[in-house]
Amino acid sequence: MDLTTTYLGMTLKNPIVPSASPLSENLDTIRRMEDLGASAVVMYSLFEEEINRQSRTLDHFLNYGSESFAEATTYLPDLESYRIGPDEYVDHVRRAKEAVGIPVIGSLNGVSSGGWIEYAGKIEQAGADALELNIYYIPTDPGLDGPAVEKMYVDVVRDVKKTVKIPVAVKIVPFFSSMASMAGQLVDAGADGLVLFNRFYQPDFDLEQLEVVPHLVLSNSFDMRLALRWVAILFGRVQTDFAISRGVHTYEDVLKGVMAGANITMMASELLQNGLGRIPAILGDLVDWMEKHEYASIRQMRGSMSQRHVAEPAAFERANYMKVIHSWRPDPTGKLMY
Repeated sequence: MDLTTTYLGMTLKNPIVPSASPLSENLDTIRRMEDLGASAVVMYSLFEEEINRQSRTLDHFLNYGSESFAEATTYLPDLESYRIGPDEYVDHVRRAKEAVGIPVIGSLNGVSSGGWIEYAGKIEQAGADALELNIYYIPTDPGLDGPAVEKMYVDVVRDVKKTVKIPVAVKIVPFFSSMASMAGQLVDAGADGLVLFNRFYQPDFDLEQLEVVPHLVLSNSFDMRLALRWVAILFGRVQTDFAISRGVHTYEDVLKGVMAGANITMMASELLQNGLGRIPAILGDLVDWMEKHEYASIRQMRGSMSQRHVAEPAAFERANYMKVIHSWRPDPTGKLMY
């Protein structure tokens, strides 16, 4: 059974890749993921805010008092030896690459074009095989229109691509007025792959403390449907690699993702909830299903359920909406029935 697939110019042994999460903070865990069958690993994200904050702090201590008296400069740390958080991240990528044989994909999370982008080059120099650019932005200014937001995304991708030679995948959100157009713009700007989709973790309210608080809710398989739909629509229309990174929990999810057109499926919530042993379990179930349904390879099924290849392409558009709405029927016993 041939489970191999390609992603960002790399040949991977199967389509299961642990996505950016706290799991990659530990080298032993990364080794364990490789041993259990993961075909690559995406490192946890380095955030633009972390880089900018650390840079401002360092600048403050390097310059504070230096104009007051010359001796002050002797109290300051040597810039080359002063290790700040972002540099520790780069070193962790280097050590991860030395520890495993599977591809290591760095993850850089930001939204503006600025000095933080230089860390894309540092991640490349550390040995990363590719870079996932995780663009996470909530436009709250009523005066900022859609084209301006889209330009912001495109500019970041273009600037990062100028900095590195390794492949760059862009992880985006689905909240664009024209998702298909935006996907094409990102690829034109240099994106070698698209990761669908980033999750907006919604804040919650603490009614006792009257505070806005972070609230982590892990995904479930239902959360995959939006990404599944858009990969199926974009496959064959936008010439790039696709990854689904939301709601992948079972071998059925992996199969659906590949049939929609994804090169790989990424998972984090499933591994965080149920352990790394889920990787070989899912791979085993995947092989069993393929044997039962007489599939010889992953490549054979890729895109077979995309909009271009299904019998009813309209199922991905308004027709699906109408069918779902009309599928509800009242139950004579008073229970809800679908």
